[in-house]
Amino acid sequence: MAAPRVAMRNIKECLRLKLEAGLSHEKIARALQLSKGVVSKYVMAARVAGLDWPALAAMDEAALAAALFTPTPAGKPRGERVLPDVLSIHRELRRKGVTLQLLWEEYLAAHAGQPTYRYTQFVEHYRRYAQTLKRSMRQVHRAGEKLFIDYAGPTLPVVDPATGEVRRAHIFVAALGASNYTYACATPGETQVDWLTSLSQALTYFGGVPEMVVPDNPRALVALPDRYEPGLNRAALECARHYDTVLLPARPRKPQDKAKAEVAVQVVERWIMARLRHRQFFSLHALNQAIAELLEDLNRRPFKRLDGCRRDWFERLDRPALRALPVHPYEVATFKRCKVSIDYHVEVNGSFYSVPSALARQSVDVRLTAHTLEVLHGTRRVASHVLLGRRGAYSTQREHMPAAHQAHREWTPQRLLDWGERIGPYTRQLIDHQLTHKPHPEMGYRACLGLLSLARRYGNARLEAAAERAVQLRAFTGRSVRNLLQQGLDQQPLPKRAAETDLPEHHENVRGANYYQPPQQELFDDAATHPESTAPATPGRHGPRAGGAMDAAGQPQPELR
Repeated sequence: MAAPRVAMRNIKECLRLKLEAGLSHEKIARALQLSKGVVSKYVMAARVAGLDWPALAAMDEAALAAALFTPTPAGKPRGERVLPDVLSIHRELRRKGVTLQLLWEEYLAAHAGQPTYRYTQFVEHYRRYAQTLKRSMRQVHRAGEKLFIDYAGPTLPVVDPATGEVRRAHIFVAALGASNYTYACATPGETQVDWLTSLSQALTYFGGVPEMVVPDNPRALVALPDRYEPGLNRAALECARHYDTVLLPARPRKPQDKAKAEVAVQVVERWIMARLRHRQFFSLHALNQAIAELLEDLNRRPFKRLDGCRRDWFERLDRPALRALPVHPYEVATFKRCKVSIDYHVEVNGSFYSVPSALARQSVDVRLTAHTLEVLHGTRRVASHVLLGRRGAYSTQREHMPAAHQAHREWTPQRLLDWGERIGPYTRQLIDHQLTHKPHPEMGYRACLGLLSLARRYGNARLEAAAERAVQLRAFTGRSVRNLLQQGLDQQPLPKRAAETDLPEHHENVRGANYYQPPQQELFDDAATHPESTAPATPGRHGPRAGGAMDAAGQPQPELR
């Protein structure tokens, strides 16, 4: 192909500006009023010919035309040009930074000395091939760039072997954009924990982390499903931060934004879930084992229109481009907003956990994992506790308490009992009653400390005397002891006990226990002798009280009140 004489001057000037001045294609095109494609063609022709600017400058126009544009032999059909490998082009375009211009230059270099296509026809060959794949807008997915995640619509049954109850397992699906390499697993539901746990397992399965993770707009992850600025909840943000990636939800009601996930879900439904429809599973673990076996077969199935399979494309494209996994997998956490009570504790699931007392009445964030609880004030962690397993339990750390409460904390049940023992046995008995008759020993500390203050005010001897009187009266409260001391009753002689009164052993008004429960044989004899009545002749339970007054005729007199 010969170039016109006037065009040769432009070609030589174009090469000078590029090879000697080092200008960009765009600046050269503006200066010479050419298109950037023409500039690229001339520069590539010189590069293929192996010419630099000193060699080009010494050539006249005829020699330059002969060096750059080798004429096509007469009669040689155009069909003998080397066709570009469109399959390789389609695969290489998924790599980051790879463009059609770069691939065309590599195509020319690989077939130097052979008839090749110019850039326009090179691109046209590829685009005709790409249009045969699917009649829709093509999305170019770079290697290691995006991971698409979603849940399948259908579920699989899992039977509880103990009760026979059938529960539905939900199927999580993840697919890498460049290679279509797929992961699937079964979860109990579609909660926040299920989403984040499954995502962590998928990244472990892939052996690396992509630049972005593209989910749908599930409530479990997205707090604000906005079209332009979706707001993720805190747990999702923390998971993305742990793996050094980005969670970018698709637009609401725009499934084309995650077409890879939609196709992966369809493939999993056809090649995994449909194959398991006749099998019965009694645990989620057994179902996941069956899914894992079929998943390997799915990823090794050959493509219909592309060479290789998902596994091959993953090894060539995505695996080298993925970022390294962190040392430890993400521990799924949930967050809860709480207000610190006046007793510097927060209530979570019916249990109570302490925070620094300075945060009383303030709002904090609680981070819950499977075994621990962390309290965050702003971005700073202020407390950490082992998760309590029962409602109503307390976890209080000494350093969170005010100074006065820390002194109170130093009192223990044994220390209080030892203190009571040093004063006297009755004081110890009162303290033991306070500690054992409360729902929790600490609830009796205050009453015991109240007795301690009485010892300082009245002395140990008076306190022991008052405690003895209180025990005899069975008045075990601190208020009762305080009243006895205030009224001076501890200094009065103790009343005689019932066992010490001078009552006669035998008296007609003292009946005894056998009176109310006569022997069974006596009742039978009495019933046989007096069939009209089986009651005893003497006054019974409904008669006068023991010791009541009698008149001269032996009839009971009414009791004066």
